[in-house]
Amino acid sequence: MTTTTGTPSDTGTPGAAGTYAPRPGAAPLGRMIAAQAALETKMLLRNGEQLLLTVIIPTLLLVLFSSVDIIDTGAGEAVDFLAPGVLALAVMSTAFTGQAIATGFERRYGVLKRLASSPLPRWALMTAKTASVLVTEVLQIVLLTVIALALGWSPHGNPAAVLLLLVLGTAAFSGLGLLMAGTLKAEATLAAANLVFLLLLVGGGVIVPLDRFPDAAQSVLGLLPISALSDGLRDVLQQGASMPWGDLGILAVWSVVGLAAAGKFFRWE
Repeated sequence: MTTTTGTPSDTGTPGAAGTYAPRPGAAPLGRMIAAQAALETKMLLRNGEQLLLTVIIPTLLLVLFSSVDIIDTGAGEAVDFLAPGVLALAVMSTAFTGQAIATGFERRYGVLKRLASSPLPRWALMTAKTASVLVTEVLQIVLLTVIALALGWSPHGNPAAVLLLLVLGTAAFSGLGLLMAGTLKAEATLAAANLVFLLLLVGGGVIVPLDRFPDAAQSVLGLLPISALSDGLRDVLQQGASMPWGDLGILAVWSVVGLAAAGKFFRWE
């Protein structure tokens, strides 16, 4: 029997199943996830609006408020207070705002519906999106850390605690972003995600310390995921705390609630 690449072989028997070379079929699952994650990352990095949210705004805030004495950040260098908050902002901008907007418009244009009918399982598509978020965050954190160090930042604390805070923060914001993208229309997601970004930037302890707000507001704002992430990073990197369990607990709750709600209510069409 002779096999011709890309065509069925001639078996000489009517009705016999042909043999194809290369054999058609889905690629291995790991390779599909890696390819989709690479595509998602390239699309994100090529999007000017996403770069504005994920790179330019956090960088400008870090440089501006570290160099100009506009806000009272307490004792010590301003960059020691600002750097952890800006790292938290970077996580939120990618895992929540950027992912919500991109996924919302993919859903509107039918991209998610088509991908859901491909050999790539739905959970694997979400895994690829999460991997893309993590790659982007690594690039953000490296860039912001280099800039902060150049501005005189002196970080302290336990690296494992920082990593755990960043992972839980990513999970919390990813769940909330996917929940928004999977339940609202694309235009509503665009408006709501940007509005939430601005509100949490001001009231989430990123730039303005929470103790500058009224006592009643502090108790509410302190429960927000951006507040828990920025305060937790600040406790470790500025104060040298070993493990901020309270902030980790808040982020864990947001992670479970956000991801569970996204899994239940996300609509692919």
